[in-house]
Amino acid sequence: MKKNTKYCYTPGQRFEVHGSREYDFGDKRLPSVTTILSRTKDQAFLEKWKARVGEEEAERIKNVSSKRGTSMHKFLENHVTDIGYDDLSAVGKEARPMAQKIIEDGLCNVSEYYGSEVSLYYPDLYAGSTDLVCLHNGVEAIVDFKQANRPKREEWIEDYYLQIAAYAMAHNMMFPRSSKIEKGVIMVCTPDLYYQEFVVEGPKLQHYYWKFLERLSQYLDQNKAKIRQEV
Repeated sequence: MKKNTKYCYTPGQRFEVHGSREYDFGDKRLPSVTTILSRTKDQAFLEKWKARVGEEEAERIKNVSSKRGTSMHKFLENHVTDIGYDDLSAVGKEARPMAQKIIEDGLCNVSEYYGSEVSLYYPDLYAGSTDLVCLHNGVEAIVDFKQANRPKREEWIEDYYLQIAAYAMAHNMMFPRSSKIEKGVIMVCTPDLYYQEFVVEGPKLQHYYWKFLERLSQYLDQNKAKIRQEV
């Protein structure tokens, strides 16, 4: 996979503040896309799941999934950038074949990439980091890699689409003369190596632009209400 230097990305400094992720771009501290979505998400399904499996088991599953996902992402990032990497831990041994499955079934459609682990921001509103900006089947696209404990149904992954939409809007705003991100690709793999790919583009992507802006508005309203309470 070859690197295309069409876009020059400026890394933003990332912070964890009271459990929320923020990015520092210049003199602005901006909330992350993941923070905005988590703060405005309907938690009813998650709370029911925790009640069913128990708090301790839920936390264990969450931690294992997080570590496995981090390792899988590291394998994929180093594959894209052609840097040698291995993880011989138990988690790494599980994550490596998952990454390989994504490489074989998903990244085979990527002819070139513009950036890996790219920091993006929409001025004064939000920021985040996407896994890959690339040319996917001849179209400029945002790609996100996901690990999942079981196969996903499309109705379960709205926040994945919203995340892609937010990154696409930010990228097009950062490079208004040259960026035409019109596609998002979510590449998912389970530990038993079941691969899924979800593509959002055209009117569907535009729909999620508006949906994300609604969630952003909710998040900003929450912050205003919190500030009023503190005063």
